[in-house]
Amino acid sequence: MTKRDIVLVDGSVGEGGGQILRSSLALSLVTGRPFSIQNIRAGRAKPGLLRQHLTALTAAAQIGHAKVEGVQIGSTAVTFKPEGVTPGDFHFAVGTAGSATLVLQTVLPALLTASGPSTLILEGGTHNPAAPPFDFLCNAFLPILARMGPRVEATLERYGFYPAGGGRFCVSIDPVPKLTPIHLLERGEVRARRVKLLIASLSRGIAEREAAVIREKMGWQEEAFEIVEVKGSSGPGNVILVECEAENITEVFVGFGQKSVPAGSVAENVVTAVRAWLGSGVPVGRFLADQLLLPFALAGGGSFITSPLSRHSLTNIDVIQQFLDVKIAIENPSDRTRLVKVG
Repeated sequence: MTKRDIVLVDGSVGEGGGQILRSSLALSLVTGRPFSIQNIRAGRAKPGLLRQHLTALTAAAQIGHAKVEGVQIGSTAVTFKPEGVTPGDFHFAVGTAGSATLVLQTVLPALLTASGPSTLILEGGTHNPAAPPFDFLCNAFLPILARMGPRVEATLERYGFYPAGGGRFCVSIDPVPKLTPIHLLERGEVRARRVKLLIASLSRGIAEREAAVIREKMGWQEEAFEIVEVKGSSGPGNVILVECEAENITEVFVGFGQKSVPAGSVAENVVTAVRAWLGSGVPVGRFLADQLLLPFALAGGGSFITSPLSRHSLTNIDVIQQFLDVKIAIENPSDRTRLVKVG
């Protein structure tokens, strides 16, 4: 198969969500290979392109000078033919609470190895239950990319909570010719624990109750907790961010406040996730594992230990291997751990 042969992607396979489209766009930009995707988001209640997927598609088309068919809300089929990635200054706005971080996820891989630096301004949702929040990208994902060579810095300018949106952040990218493979096989000692509780246009008491539950369950000192009362957001929001900094990796765990869900329940769910990671001994959590698959594949090598992979991650592996001639092997050192070996 040559570089210009079109890749045929089925959007209904695996978990059947928007990740299939985003990964296909990212890989098409990097490889220069066109693709055609059918059954977009077939596994979702509302199939086809939503606003955030449309923004990701148009962003990828702009950066890759691509010819695109199927650019409309609700479209279940898209053909994408890139002509070449051009770095530069870009501004992409979702226009709803749709995740701006997922738009970044789509275009960032190609810009990591572009011919020059880029700056992105992204607007939309920054803290959305269905996507990695800004803090996760900034504190867990981007530091690992830095170890692979490129320098990526992200600055939050305005919070955007679901369902109002209205957030904004800026990303600067200094690329490298090729990503360097790395290995994440040991977590090392956990050196710091930080809990940030975001509250916007809601009672501070909600965040205080959440903090009390985490403090009681985890036994952490009060100085590890910070309540941030967000001013000027487009709508209300409540997010718990628990950051565990170990010698070799930092993980971020997230909880989103919801109507009719007690603050204590939101906090307890986050505690459960943190305890599971601490107890497993793995360095890479399941959500971070999903984020690392594509850059590790583009590096052509590397490995990491994580928990059993989600359906989301397994689907992502299938898409990656349609575009790249790279082997991704999954070994089972134990019932609770997986060794992912790339190349």
